[in-house]
Amino acid sequence: MKGLALVTFMLLALLFSGCSSKKYFEPENTFSASSTSSSYGGSVVDLSREGVTLKSGKYIGKSGVSTLNLGEGYRFLNENNRYVLASNPEGILKIIDKKTQEAVQAVSLKVPVVSASMKNGLIAYVLNNNTFGIYRMSNNQKVVESRSEKTFAIDTRAASPMFIDNLIVMPMLDGKLIVVNAADSESAKVVYISSEKIFNNVIHLSRTGNTMVSATPKKLITLGNEGQQEYRANISEVAVNNGIIYLFTKEGEVVALNTNLEVIGTSKYKFAHYATGTAFGGRVYALDQEGSLIVMNSDLTKHKIYDLGAVSEPAFITGTKLYKDGDVIELSKLGYE
Repeated sequence: MKGLALVTFMLLALLFSGCSSKKYFEPENTFSASSTSSSYGGSVVDLSREGVTLKSGKYIGKSGVSTLNLGEGYRFLNENNRYVLASNPEGILKIIDKKTQEAVQAVSLKVPVVSASMKNGLIAYVLNNNTFGIYRMSNNQKVVESRSEKTFAIDTRAASPMFIDNLIVMPMLDGKLIVVNAADSESAKVVYISSEKIFNNVIHLSRTGNTMVSATPKKLITLGNEGQQEYRANISEVAVNNGIIYLFTKEGEVVALNTNLEVIGTSKYKFAHYATGTAFGGRVYALDQEGSLIVMNSDLTKHKIYDLGAVSEPAFITGTKLYKDGDVIELSKLGYE
């Protein structure tokens, strides 16, 4: 018994020493951002790539805080200027008219929706069993639906499908992109990004000029006139601005790359763990989990750090605004000098 007690004590000691040894980013000098902050009074219950769902049933999307209520049990997926897409755990995809704030269609997909996008009456979606599909609103029918390889665990930052002319790029949960022609769904093409067994879903998908940018938590790729390029890193976030790709890594680095994925700038903040990040207007913004907002110039050679307080709920950035713990911060008013 004494031996067992000693082993138990040693295990507990190791456990607590491991917890207490976690390092945090602790900048020496910080500034206040209170003059750029106001309250929106909401509490976040779900985060998607395109917005957040609030406890009240409302959501924050690209246009800011909406007055539209998604309905009990529904989470926000995406929106355009006319419709809002929401889903529930039973796999119902609800299409809500922004003007009337009423559902115009409710599609039973039977499996929860991870991400979705819409254009010209077509809705592209990815389900949490790694199925992708296209739904046409005009005749209430699926154009195509196909399941990819089984996945066991995913990163919650799942990218949304992207429309490029007649093509739809599906960001799958197993580290690949499936490119589908809406007019000829049988001729799908596959682009492999990463082959990790878990947490390998596509977390970023965007376009800059003629180059497509995509990433999983372990690898970034670009597809363009120079072919496919790749860059490996432990990725927390990706932002693209003026043809420059910014990687925010789990080691506290911010890396600037061109579309050929050549490094053109780096900056490291020891022990920083990024909750979210963005880039616009010649500035790069990185929010640490402990509440330090690092504002850098586009070359990553200058910075200024603002103290926003520890991040207790998922933070979301859209446009020039950061939504954090019930507050909205206007990032464009914060400089690096």
